Amino acid sequence: MQALIVIDVQNDFCPGGALAVAQGDAIVSGINALMDDVDAVVLTQDWHPAGHSSFASSHAGKAPLEMIEMPYGPQVLWPDHCIQGSAGADFHADLHQDRADLIIRKGYNPAIDSYSAFFENDHQTPTGLEGYLRTRGISKLTLVGLALDFCVNYSAVDAAKLGFDVTVRPDLCRGIDMGGSLAAAMAGMKQAGVQLG
Repeated sequence: MQALIVIDVQNDFCPGGALAVAQGDAIVSGINALMDDVDAVVLTQDWHPAGHSSFASSHAGKAPLEMIEMPYGPQVLWPDHCIQGSAGADFHADLHQDRADLIIRKGYNPAIDSYSAFFENDHQTPTGLEGYLRTRGISKLTLVGLALDFCVNYSAVDAAKLGFDVTVRPDLCRGIDMGGSLAAAMAGMKQAGVQLG
Protein backbone atom coordinates (compact mmCIF):
# COMPACT_ATOMS: atom_id res chain seq x y z
CA MET A 1 0.00 0.00 0.00
CA GLN A 2 1.31 3.40 -0.99
CA ALA A 3 0.38 6.90 0.18
CA LEU A 4 1.05 10.30 -1.31
CA ILE A 5 1.91 12.80 1.44
CA VAL A 6 1.30 16.35 0.22
CA ILE A 7 3.12 18.80 2.48
CA ASP A 8 1.72 22.30 3.15
CA VAL A 9 0.52 23.35 -0.32
CA GLN A 10 -1.11 26.42 1.23
CA ASN A 11 -1.63 29.99 0.09
CA ASP A 12 0.92 31.51 2.46
CA PHE A 13 3.67 29.33 0.95
CA CYS A 14 2.71 30.21 -2.64
CA PRO A 15 3.53 33.42 -4.55
CA GLY A 16 1.82 36.37 -2.87
CA GLY A 17 1.70 34.58 0.50
CA ALA A 18 3.24 35.64 3.80
CA LEU A 19 6.09 33.10 3.51
CA ALA A 20 6.11 32.57 -0.24
CA VAL A 21 8.30 29.86 -1.76
CA ALA A 22 9.38 30.76 -5.31
CA GLN A 23 7.17 28.92 -7.83
CA GLY A 24 5.33 27.20 -4.98
CA ASP A 25 2.18 27.08 -7.07
CA ALA A 26 3.90 25.51 -10.10
CA ILE A 27 3.80 22.02 -8.55
CA VAL A 28 0.03 21.79 -7.97
CA SER A 29 -1.06 20.20 -11.26
CA GLY A 30 1.70 17.59 -11.06
CA ILE A 31 0.68 16.71 -7.50
CA ASN A 32 -2.95 16.34 -8.55
CA ALA A 33 -1.91 13.98 -11.35
CA LEU A 34 -0.08 11.70 -8.86
CA MET A 35 -3.17 11.23 -6.70
CA ASP A 36 -4.61 8.61 -9.06
CA ASP A 37 -1.54 6.38 -8.66
CA VAL A 38 -1.71 5.75 -4.90
CA ASP A 39 -3.90 3.97 -2.34
CA ALA A 40 -4.21 6.97 -0.02
CA VAL A 41 -3.67 10.73 -0.12
CA VAL A 42 -2.70 12.66 3.02
CA LEU A 43 -2.51 16.45 3.09
CA THR A 44 -0.62 18.31 5.81
CA GLN A 45 -1.65 21.81 6.81
CA ASP A 46 0.41 24.31 8.80
CA TRP A 47 -2.12 25.59 11.35
CA HIS A 48 -0.66 28.18 13.73
CA PRO A 49 -2.51 30.12 16.40
CA ALA A 50 -1.94 33.88 16.28
CA GLY A 51 1.14 34.83 18.29
CA HIS A 52 2.85 31.47 17.75
CA SER A 53 6.30 31.22 19.39
CA SER A 54 7.96 30.61 15.99
CA PHE A 55 6.81 34.02 14.70
CA ALA A 56 9.40 36.82 14.76
CA SER A 57 6.56 39.16 15.81
CA SER A 58 6.33 37.23 19.11
CA HIS A 59 9.92 38.18 20.06
CA ALA A 60 10.77 41.83 20.71
CA GLY A 61 13.59 43.13 18.53
CA LYS A 62 13.77 39.99 16.37
CA ALA A 63 13.35 39.90 12.59
CA PRO A 64 12.07 37.12 10.33
CA LEU A 65 14.68 34.46 9.49
CA GLU A 66 16.73 35.16 12.64
CA MET A 67 17.58 32.12 14.76
CA ILE A 68 16.77 31.75 18.45
CA GLU A 69 17.23 28.95 20.95
CA MET A 70 14.00 27.35 22.17
CA PRO A 71 13.68 24.69 24.91
CA TYR A 72 13.60 22.05 22.14
CA GLY A 73 16.57 23.47 20.19
CA PRO A 74 17.33 26.08 17.51
CA GLN A 75 14.34 27.70 15.86
CA VAL A 76 14.10 29.90 12.78
CA LEU A 77 11.79 32.87 13.41
CA TRP A 78 9.27 33.18 10.59
CA PRO A 79 6.92 35.90 9.38
CA ASP A 80 3.39 35.36 10.71
CA HIS A 81 1.92 32.69 8.41
CA CYS A 82 -0.76 30.01 8.12
CA ILE A 83 -2.78 31.43 11.00
CA GLN A 84 -5.74 29.21 11.87
CA GLY A 85 -8.82 30.08 9.83
CA SER A 86 -7.04 32.63 7.64
CA ALA A 87 -7.02 32.68 3.83
CA GLY A 88 -3.24 32.17 4.01
CA ALA A 89 -3.74 28.85 5.81
CA ASP A 90 -6.14 27.57 3.14
CA PHE A 91 -4.91 25.01 0.64
CA HIS A 92 -4.10 26.33 -2.83
CA ALA A 93 -7.39 26.59 -4.70
CA ASP A 94 -6.27 24.26 -7.51
CA LEU A 95 -5.15 21.44 -5.17
CA HIS A 96 -7.57 18.49 -5.30
CA GLN A 97 -8.42 18.52 -1.61
CA ASP A 98 -11.42 16.26 -2.13
CA ARG A 99 -9.02 13.40 -2.88
CA ALA A 100 -7.55 13.49 0.64
CA ASP A 101 -8.23 10.54 2.95
CA LEU A 102 -6.73 12.51 5.84
CA ILE A 103 -5.67 16.07 6.63
CA ILE A 104 -3.01 16.41 9.34
CA ARG A 105 -2.82 19.84 10.95
CA LYS A 106 0.49 20.74 12.55
CA GLY A 107 2.05 23.68 14.38
CA TYR A 108 -1.09 24.34 16.43
CA ASN A 109 0.75 24.12 19.78
CA PRO A 110 1.73 27.76 20.47
CA ALA A 111 4.90 26.75 22.34
CA ILE A 112 6.53 24.55 19.69
CA ASP A 113 6.87 24.57 15.92
CA SER A 114 6.17 21.51 13.82
CA TYR A 115 7.92 21.07 10.48
CA SER A 116 7.50 17.31 10.19
CA ALA A 117 4.25 15.56 9.34
CA PHE A 118 5.21 12.96 11.98
CA PHE A 119 6.63 14.87 14.98
CA GLU A 120 6.70 18.34 16.44
CA ASN A 121 10.14 20.01 16.52
CA ASP A 122 11.04 18.35 19.82
CA HIS A 123 11.29 15.17 17.67
CA GLN A 124 9.22 13.36 20.33
CA THR A 125 5.61 14.59 20.24
CA PRO A 126 3.80 12.62 17.52
CA THR A 127 1.16 14.03 15.17
CA GLY A 128 -0.63 10.67 14.86
CA LEU A 129 0.26 10.19 11.20
CA GLU A 130 2.46 7.14 11.82
CA GLY A 131 -0.38 5.32 13.57
CA TYR A 132 -2.83 6.16 10.80
CA LEU A 133 -0.51 4.83 8.09
CA ARG A 134 0.32 1.65 10.00
CA THR A 135 -3.31 0.80 10.74
CA ARG A 136 -4.08 1.31 7.04
CA GLY A 137 -1.25 -1.09 6.14
CA ILE A 138 0.65 1.61 4.24
CA SER A 139 4.43 1.15 4.10
CA LYS A 140 5.46 3.10 1.00
CA LEU A 141 5.34 6.90 0.95
CA THR A 142 5.88 9.50 -1.74
CA LEU A 143 6.35 13.05 -0.44
CA VAL A 144 5.76 16.26 -2.38
CA GLY A 145 5.07 19.87 -1.46
CA LEU A 146 6.51 22.88 0.37
CA ALA A 147 9.11 23.64 1.38
CA LEU A 148 11.61 21.02 0.26
CA ASP A 149 14.37 22.06 2.69
CA PHE A 150 12.12 22.38 5.76
CA CYS A 151 8.78 20.58 6.14
CA VAL A 152 9.29 18.07 3.31
CA ASN A 153 12.84 17.33 4.48
CA TYR A 154 11.88 16.86 8.16
CA SER A 155 8.88 14.70 7.20
CA ALA A 156 10.92 12.49 4.86
CA VAL A 157 13.76 11.94 7.34
CA ASP A 158 11.31 11.12 10.15
CA ALA A 159 9.39 8.71 7.90
CA ALA A 160 12.63 6.91 6.97
CA LYS A 161 13.65 6.70 10.65
CA LEU A 162 10.24 5.15 11.39
CA GLY A 163 10.93 2.43 8.82
CA PHE A 164 8.77 3.56 5.91
CA ASP A 165 9.95 3.21 2.31
CA VAL A 166 10.23 6.91 1.40
CA THR A 167 10.58 8.70 -1.93
CA VAL A 168 10.71 12.48 -2.30
CA ARG A 169 9.90 13.96 -5.69
CA PRO A 170 12.06 17.13 -5.87
CA ASP A 171 10.35 18.06 -9.17
CA LEU A 172 7.07 18.36 -7.23
CA CYS A 173 8.61 20.37 -4.38
CA ARG A 174 10.05 23.85 -4.09
CA GLY A 175 12.58 25.06 -1.50
CA ILE A 176 13.37 28.22 0.43
CA ASP A 177 17.18 27.68 0.28
CA MET A 178 18.21 29.80 3.24
CA GLY A 179 21.99 29.82 3.72
CA GLY A 180 22.56 26.52 1.93
CA SER A 181 19.59 24.78 3.55
CA LEU A 182 18.52 23.13 0.29
CA ALA A 183 21.82 21.34 -0.38
CA ALA A 184 22.04 20.31 3.28
CA ALA A 185 18.49 18.94 3.18
CA MET A 186 19.13 16.91 0.03
CA ALA A 187 22.31 15.42 1.52
CA GLY A 188 20.56 14.68 4.82
CA MET A 189 17.64 12.94 3.13
CA LYS A 190 19.98 10.74 1.08
CA GLN A 191 21.92 9.85 4.21
CA ALA A 192 18.67 8.88 5.96
CA GLY A 193 17.83 6.47 3.15
CA VAL A 194 15.25 8.61 1.37
CA GLN A 195 15.01 7.99 -2.37
CA LEU A 196 15.11 11.17 -4.45
CA GLY A 197 13.44 10.74 -7.79
